[in-house]
Formats: sequence, structure tokens, C-alpha cells
Amino acid sequence: MLSIGIAAAAGPEVAAALAPVLERAGFHALWVNDTPGADALAVLAAAAAASDRLMLSTGVIPIDRRSADDIVDTVARLDLPQHRLTLGIGSGALRTGALARVGDAAAALRQRTAARVVVGALGPRMRRLAAGQSDGVLLSWLDPQTAAEQAVTAHAEAVGAHVALYVRTVVDPAADARLQAETDRYAGFASYAANFARLGVAPRTTVIDSAADMPSAVAAYRSAVDEVVLRAVTADDDPEAYVAFAERVARATAD
Repeated sequence: MLSIGIAAAAGPEVAAALAPVLERAGFHALWVNDTPGADALAVLAAAAAASDRLMLSTGVIPIDRRSADDIVDTVARLDLPQHRLTLGIGSGALRTGALARVGDAAAALRQRTAARVVVGALGPRMRRLAAGQSDGVLLSWLDPQTAAEQAVTAHAEAVGAHVALYVRTVVDPAADARLQAETDRYAGFASYAANFARLGVAPRTTVIDSAADMPSAVAAYRSAVDEVVLRAVTADDDPEAYVAFAERVARATAD
């Protein structure tokens, strides 16, 4: 499966413009990562209204900022199509009790919605929880080889676990500076820095930074996991830039 991801900060207008383009081009899903000051679920509601079959996913809603009750209430209020919905959740800034809190939230969401639930995970304990106590795991900032190794482990934990992977991607050289800034920002977070060090992975090897190399890079990632989410990094945030990104990816990855 090949999907496209955006930040919630891009807004509903971008999602509404992008969703029908993704649906026509045969992408599996639009993923929206929740960002402070923006609501991933509201952005997905705009995408839902502009599409019929496209899957709709959050990646991820941090449960230290939004409880399972709040997520369930928002899904209902926005009348999101739950048969198309994947709720990605994560521990956010929790430092104590994170595993138990995430496990409880995943269980509550699976009981109270018809949506699929996946857990964003860096370390091995959270990945095991994701595979065993939710419908799958959302990985991020990995090279293809490491992603494949983690997917094998997840599938061994639970055969039916869905393994998705965010890959930051540019198709326009004008967006290179933004990609570098985002890479540097994540590499500066203590949890991600520790994960890169533990895995022996250089942050820049976990992104797709050349349109010319995209077909082979995407193929390598697709062979590693169940779903590749190309997180769009564009030179600016107008809808046209995201539509151009999706169209360029569709052409580059056409079979």
C-alpha cells in the first residue's frame, strides 16, 4: 500500500483539495499527523467529504493531549466514516506509565469505535504493545532495512498486525531546506536521538530527498512494510503544492 501524509497544520482546505486527487490516483490513504493548535480529525473530516473510498488515518494523536474519550466524541461529532478510519495514537510527552496509558487508550478506542487502531512506536516495548494490543504499528524515521527488521518482529508478535511507515519525502528541490530543517528538528529530540543511536541509523538516510531516486526508494520501502506513507514536505503550504506533490509521486511510482 502507498499513501500520502500531511500535517494537520496544513488545514482542511489542503485535505479537501488533495483527497480526490489521491483517490483518483489509487493511493490507499491520506494520513494526517496531529500537531499542536490543529486537529487531525477535523482535517480528515474535510478529506472524507471530498472522497468516497479513500482511507483516512491519523498519525498520531498523542494521548497526553487528547484522551480516548475526547477522540471518540470528536469522531462522532464530525461523523467520520469509521469503516474508512484508522486512529493512530501515541504516547506523546508521557515519560511514566506510557505503555499502560497507550494500551488502555487503544483498548478503549477499539471497543468504542469501528475504526482500526494503530500505535506510533519507537522502542521495542511499545512496538510489541502495538502489535499485540492494537491493530498495528506506525513506524517513522527508519531506513528500509531497519523498517523490514521491525516489520518482521511485529508480524511475529501478531501475524495480522499492520505495519505502516512514515517516510519524509520531497519531490521539489525548493523544499530541500524544509526537509533538512525537519530532519534536524527530530534528530534534536532526546527520544529520537536515542533511537537513531540505538539503531545506528543516520537521520538523513531515513528520508527520500531526490525525485530522481524516488521509484527505487519507494520500492525498497514497499518491500519492507505493509504500508508506506510518504509524508509530503513541500516548498509552501498552499493546496496546489500538495496536489503537485501527489501527482508527481503517482507518475514516479506508476507500475
